[in-house]
Amino acid sequence: MNKPYTKILDVRRDGAVQIVRLTNEETRNSLSNPMRVALARALQQAAEDDGVRALYLTGSGSTFCSGGDLNAFKEGPNKPWDVHRRFRSLRAWLVPFLYFEKPVVVGLNGYAVGGGMGLALAGDILIAAQSAKLMSGFFRLGVIPDVAMMYTLPRLIGLARAKNFLFSNATLTAQQALEIGLVSEVVADDRLDEACLAKAHQLAAGPTQVIGLAKLLMARSFETDVDDMFLLEGLGQSLAMSGEEFREGLNALLEKRPASFARKRAPTQPTTSGGKPKGVTRR
Repeated sequence: MNKPYTKILDVRRDGAVQIVRLTNEETRNSLSNPMRVALARALQQAAEDDGVRALYLTGSGSTFCSGGDLNAFKEGPNKPWDVHRRFRSLRAWLVPFLYFEKPVVVGLNGYAVGGGMGLALAGDILIAAQSAKLMSGFFRLGVIPDVAMMYTLPRLIGLARAKNFLFSNATLTAQQALEIGLVSEVVADDRLDEACLAKAHQLAAGPTQVIGLAKLLMARSFETDVDDMFLLEGLGQSLAMSGEEFREGLNALLEKRPASFARKRAPTQPTTSGGKPKGVTRR
């Protein structure tokens, strides 16, 4: 195991749910280069493992993720080509995460700042601890919003609210985030894992292939006119209705019994080297 990674990310399974927890509390779980590499490997492994039917992403300590590593910005090269390469590397795993074809629950355990907020918004369902806060912070640093926030945030809360939040370097409490629809639920701090895992297991028991397909289509809805969107729906439905999940769901409804979607796919071993993402702990 690559020791530098063992203290920044914890990856473990809870049944059909993969838990990915940021654990580098010394840097407030910043998106340092080692953290980005470890996240990329963990997400790839979860995507490729058919035994993983849902993902739970959260942090440890008082911060979900503090965004960019400020010390690295100060000490490292920030010439145009260096920054460009850094963001091309980020894109290589962040865009697939936006299109991740399994349900993703994000547990906001504390502060989500700048790019850390961007990472959280890449998930599907956000549940916040009562003490959690969402902070912009980009313009305080003198940079534009990144980690896909200029894509996700206007789609989630509207362009006017997104501009006001970002331009004013605002901070949202968990309750305020709930009121504008950024998070789906606010729970007591000591109940966050319990609530998020319950939601993740609920989703994992559903038709996850079909959920993944719906995610792919919805991600294109803002750039696609109604005619093309209807065409995509028809093509997607032809794929969905040819699968075992549809047959199980239909039979369960007709037979008046709960559906057993999880039994319709036999788990396969992940194809990444060694059967687990390199550089993360797995217990």
